Amino acid sequence: MIQVADLPATHPGRRLLTKRTPFFAAPGEPRCSYCVYVPTSWTAESELPVVVAVHGTGRSVGELREGFIPFAEHHRVIVVFPLFPVGIDDPDDVHNYKLLDAHGIRFDLVLLDVLEQVRTRWNARVDTVLLCGHSGGGQFAHRFLYLHPDRVAAVAIGAPGGVTVLDHTLAWPEGIADTRERFGITVDPAAVARVPVLLVIGGDDGRADLAAMGDHGHSRPEQLDRLAESLIHHGAAVEKVVVPGVGHSAAGTRPPVTDFFARHTINRP
Repeated sequence: MIQVADLPATHPGRRLLTKRTPFFAAPGEPRCSYCVYVPTSWTAESELPVVVAVHGTGRSVGELREGFIPFAEHHRVIVVFPLFPVGIDDPDDVHNYKLLDAHGIRFDLVLLDVLEQVRTRWNARVDTVLLCGHSGGGQFAHRFLYLHPDRVAAVAIGAPGGVTVLDHTLAWPEGIADTRERFGITVDPAAVARVPVLLVIGGDDGRADLAAMGDHGHSRPEQLDRLAESLIHHGAAVEKVVVPGVGHSAAGTRPPVTDFFARHTINRP
């Protein structure tokens, strides 16, 4: 695999591997992919920190990347955007990645493999990352936190339609009783609680679209409250932001996310 540092400054490959990159197949699972935004200030010696931004059900990765460019440039971070496609082994399955495993794929491990490629290609710091996701991405983000709290420096969870609570009496995905059998990992609520958490939602976000899909359970505000209660019960430092006048919108709820990450981004010279 080519490392950017190996290419002369005038090599055309530099244009492909800095700023907006192409999509790369995920190592070990080429049905998934990822793209990256690498800030213009990147150098081989930078060891820049990494933000991972996970798409929602609509997979609007291009729009998501454009929204994070100002943050990446201002704070000198690399932003990674995984793409977990619709239709893996089931042409109508839009939810696959949200529960972290489906159709024999461990989507959390796909992301960890992607981060190792990012480490190698851009000399990035991926031992811990800033992680965020909106809607379906928020579902992925908090469940990834449960299984891999040691890899997450801070997490921002936006408007998930479903949540997993830190309850050892409920099976996944409602709770964490069977994660050892399902994932080979026993969730440690104390480790989860050491990670700063932002919960964010639009003030006009509700249940209408969930009801249209046949989900007549908790609304997104109610789900976020359930998640907050569970995390706080186990000692997590949780911030919650409700953005007035915003509906179910990743872009509309992004400013609190970038503000939160700005407080948790540590750059080296």
